[in-house]
Amino acid sequence: MKKIIFPLLALLLAFPLYAQNIEAPEPEAQVVDNAGEITELVFGEEYTGEAPVTIRLHANAEEVEGYSLVCAWEFVKEGEVEPYLVRYDADVEIELRESGTTIIQPRFTYTSTSNSEIFWEFGPEVYEPFRVILAESNIDAPNAFSPNGDGINDYYNVFNVKSIVEFSAAIYNRWGQQLYSWGIDEIECETCGWDGTYKGKPVKAGVYYVVINARGADGVSYEFRRDVNLLRGYTEETAGGVEP
Repeated sequence: MKKIIFPLLALLLAFPLYAQNIEAPEPEAQVVDNAGEITELVFGEEYTGEAPVTIRLHANAEEVEGYSLVCAWEFVKEGEVEPYLVRYDADVEIELRESGTTIIQPRFTYTSTSNSEIFWEFGPEVYEPFRVILAESNIDAPNAFSPNGDGINDYYNVFNVKSIVEFSAAIYNRWGQQLYSWGIDEIECETCGWDGTYKGKPVKAGVYYVVINARGADGVSYEFRRDVNLLRGYTEETAGGVEP
């Protein structure tokens, strides 16, 4: 009887993880888009949106006495086998700036501190991965706007914007003088862009010139060099308008 109990007791003391009911961690993810909106995910779910986004990963894994815990997050491009990035932290924050589908696989490993043997591993057999799908880029620039205060096309700006990660634009008059410039933080705002003024005064209706440079998350470059027609409308009083 002693020969049976002693080896069993020794086994439990040597391998305390086997003596416990260790549950798999429950990893979570948050996706923060360019506007600051947060989407909560659990493993197996997916997010669809536009680049860039910030990914926050939380392992929610417990430490176990006598064992070291390794938390790994494997980032794989759809269609690939090997991860292009692995982060070894319980909590990870990373920005994704490329369009396409990124698969994020959590993997948690408990290893004995006495002999470095792996006893518990929670990976693909336990968790379906997170999937982050970012749209291909796009940007359009109009050739006219009407800053007449009617709430429609009162600002000159780009539209149909998707997955743009770099952007700069400037408006010029016919003499090449810059009247206004703006950046990426003003491209998805209803009251952002050029309002048809210079130094606080409305300019005359007529033809101006815009220069736009942008780059998408998929590497596509956008360059616009075109005339912009400023149309104030027949009901707008433009006598006080000035042209710099």
